[in-house]
Amino acid sequence: METGVAYELLPALRVYKDGRVERLRGTATIPPSLDQKTGVQSKDLAISSDSAVSARLYVPQAVMASYLRLPVLVYFHGGRFINYSAQSPTYHNYLNTLVAEANVIAVSVNYRRAPKHPLPVAYDDSWTALKWVASHSAENGPEEWLNSHANLNKLFLAGDSAGANIVHNMSIRLGEEKLEGIEVSGVIMVDPYFWGNEPLPLETTEPEKRSLVERSWNIAKPTNIGCDDPLLNPTMDPRLSGLGCNRVLICVAEMDFLRHRGWHYKEVLSKSGWTGVVEVINTPGEDHVFHLFNPTCDNAVNRMRKMVSFIKEDK
Repeated sequence: METGVAYELLPALRVYKDGRVERLRGTATIPPSLDQKTGVQSKDLAISSDSAVSARLYVPQAVMASYLRLPVLVYFHGGRFINYSAQSPTYHNYLNTLVAEANVIAVSVNYRRAPKHPLPVAYDDSWTALKWVASHSAENGPEEWLNSHANLNKLFLAGDSAGANIVHNMSIRLGEEKLEGIEVSGVIMVDPYFWGNEPLPLETTEPEKRSLVERSWNIAKPTNIGCDDPLLNPTMDPRLSGLGCNRVLICVAEMDFLRHRGWHYKEVLSKSGWTGVVEVINTPGEDHVFHLFNPTCDNAVNRMRKMVSFIKEDK
């Protein structure tokens, strides 16, 4: 290990003894734009008075000169609560396509990241973002694009990996603290980052793989509970039956060693007393968040088609 390095989480992170944090992936950024390919306009904005929380907002340009109102998708990026941002090219390009395909407005949330800002900071920032979105329900919020074109009676939450974990935890909070002015029509969890201290049946027992998840979580949320923290292991949360939505779509990938947690979430949620509908869609032959890194492959196109269908089928 290099002199001066306190610890590493390869290939994601290096932290130095002087407190400096070096993120080793997901550091590239791209400015907002009018994307010529999709016709989607984006811009960055601060959503808290101290600018600690920000977002990238996406609207189909064709809507701007109309009186149409579109469903709103609040999106939470992945990256173990450590890497990537709403400004990452990976997410910017993905959101442009998703917004165009689903014909929605998207709010891609920039929450603060560990280890400088350990959990629950990312959850608190995400809740701040949801409250900010809800503040536009009377059409007098701080962002004109939402005042003019958002239908907050059709709000969706979506995210991948750690972002899917945030989606779950925001849904739990929405079950406890309903936000006036919004109606959550459904949530989408893509390759959700859930885990537990004990392996599930068929789940990997390889120490290296399990240790990677455990170390990642302990960096994001230093705790003596470990991976049975209800924030990471929803089956340990007695509030699960009160999940604040009626429709859940979970996307898993056959080669992803986290996939068993997605299936298990469906099973436990279905038996919890929650009265909604939950569906799992499995993609054969693919690994964790493959759709972000190979977005034009057939399986990625099919995964997006399922998500778009879930959004558009809402009655």
